[in-house]
Amino acid sequence: MTKTTYSIAVLPGDGIGREVMEAALAVLRAVAPRCGRGFDAVTHPAGAQHYLDSGDALPASTLAACRAADAILFGAMGLPHVRGADGTEIIPQLDLRFALDLYAGVRPIRTFPGLPLPLADPRAAQIDLVLVRENTEGLFHARGRGRLEGEGDAQAAYDTMKITRAGTARICDFALQLARRRKARGRPGRVTNVDKANVFASMAFWRKVFDERARAFPDIACEHVYVDAMALNLVLKPWAYDVLVTENMFGDILSDLVAGLVGGMGMAPSADIGDHHALFQPAHGTAPDIAGKGWANPTAMLLSVAMMLEWLAARHADPALADVAHAIESAVQAAFRSGTVKTREFGGSSGTADVVRAVIEGL
Repeated sequence: MTKTTYSIAVLPGDGIGREVMEAALAVLRAVAPRCGRGFDAVTHPAGAQHYLDSGDALPASTLAACRAADAILFGAMGLPHVRGADGTEIIPQLDLRFALDLYAGVRPIRTFPGLPLPLADPRAAQIDLVLVRENTEGLFHARGRGRLEGEGDAQAAYDTMKITRAGTARICDFALQLARRRKARGRPGRVTNVDKANVFASMAFWRKVFDERARAFPDIACEHVYVDAMALNLVLKPWAYDVLVTENMFGDILSDLVAGLVGGMGMAPSADIGDHHALFQPAHGTAPDIAGKGWANPTAMLLSVAMMLEWLAARHADPALADVAHAIESAVQAAFRSGTVKTREFGGSSGTADVVRAVIEGL
């Protein structure tokens, strides 16, 4: 039986995370009557500022609420000056990924008509790719496990990369299945495996597992590209790619690069998806330098809401949610295409409220 109300755990976080979350909830309230569904969005504490105030960046009650919710909406967390004893930032979103086994980091990047593009080549108007990042292993597995050895000039720090067959197989399957769904909608149906198999045994193993999994998808074209070559290719010909799959650290770096191809982090939505839970957030950080000024571009957050609704629609066989997800995407595109809004990264002066108003009016 189709659900009529969905529970959403809301974690606004720090800096502009709180501002773009307000924008997201305004749009979610606007689409609720259209799809005939209720969204029980409950806010929970977490983040760097909460750590300063309470000594706890991710309270057990917040984690429990995330486990119980149908989906998680996440603003942005972390402040540059708030760090742990090992010198790394307090970043609860990483803890959530590991705790909820959100192994697939999904970063779709698409060109928006009407917006200036960083690349002069007219083919840049055809950028439509998805970077799929393994979220729970790779070099990020070393978080909290790094070690210092020796003293003086002989002192050295070690962070160890972890690549398992099971972890690699499931992220490769995720990417291949995504490419198959995109092919059904007219995209090329091609997965590019991004690794460094010429140097690291862990990456050669990753490539071997990818090839094994790819054999189960004969309808999907597959290729390999080294990560350094991919960084070059994404600047020279990003329109040539469909789905990319890669290790955690490589994905962390390349996802920011691809966001730059369409105007910046304010245009880059993302999802962290597991078999039982999913979290949706803008790819950008907390931007404390502009927090409180009303300048933040909420587009990435609004598109993340659309991703959440699409995921819920598939999970619960609820096409009404898919319809409003597409309505949000269309309203965002129309607002920029018409020139109704032009945010600061594109040389305009539209603020957070302007974008929200234009999108709601376009629904």
